[in-house]
Amino acid sequence: MNNLLQKPTPAAGIAYFTPPADYQLSGRDGMVAITWNDRPPIPLLDEDFVFLEGVEVPDYDMVGRGIYQLLRLDPDCTGADVYAGILKDAYPHIISELGGQIIMLEAKEVDTPYLDRKINFLKIMALLDPYNAGLLLEIGRAYIEKGSTLSNMQYAVTSWYAAEKNLKRARELNPDDRHAAYEYGEALYILGRYHQAVEVWSELLPLLESAERLKVEARVGRILAGKTPKVPPLDYLTALSVAVEQHYSGFSDNAAAIIEDVLTDQIFVEQFPMNEVYFLLGTCYQETGLMDEAAEAFKRS
Repeated sequence: MNNLLQKPTPAAGIAYFTPPADYQLSGRDGMVAITWNDRPPIPLLDEDFVFLEGVEVPDYDMVGRGIYQLLRLDPDCTGADVYAGILKDAYPHIISELGGQIIMLEAKEVDTPYLDRKINFLKIMALLDPYNAGLLLEIGRAYIEKGSTLSNMQYAVTSWYAAEKNLKRARELNPDDRHAAYEYGEALYILGRYHQAVEVWSELLPLLESAERLKVEARVGRILAGKTPKVPPLDYLTALSVAVEQHYSGFSDNAAAIIEDVLTDQIFVEQFPMNEVYFLLGTCYQETGLMDEAAEAFKRS
């Protein structure tokens, strides 16, 4: 669908300006001269939009600030590919800053705000270079990271589906990348698409060294033998997110019951690290007065 037929994506601190038909983005001492015809409205910072009352049309710096902030907030916004193209053609200093931000975030402690920023920056880079399989692989990995830790478990469903989507595309662009293939199979497995995971991992085997090949062959063998979790692993991750919510809401007995139910599936427990889960279970037992059970759970964490 044409971007002009879609409403601009609302974003905090952003106002949209529809320029006159003859508007031209100019800057960098004449090196930039872009006619805005048939492009979506210009996103501007609220303070720059207010300033327009005196200057009528936004200048080069206003447009760059607005586009960059919008994409940082929502790289999936309406017109994102067009806005990214403007940055690529007219704002090399912003592209350089973007790369620096990604490098900085690689060294940061993993938590939800940092992961979200990292994902958004990587998505902007992917808009600039849509056929870069490596960027899509990194986006997929970041989503896996977000959807795999207990503190982020409420994002498990959206994160794992987003990971699968990006890893699938990365593999399509570079079929010989064994890392993308393995992690794509992992995403399929988490979503409960076991036989699709077998297909992907079986195609991967010739690309692996002997130790890696044995590991993947073992996983394929277990699936073919029917040794899979009773429900898709994503369902268990969702259940654990409910347990976390119940615990923080003061219902530790409910949280413990949910965790106990998840831990009855030994195949799931064997395949996924449960240290954090046992610690949460121990905390729940402790808060409900089951001190012996708490001590046992803490030993396993």
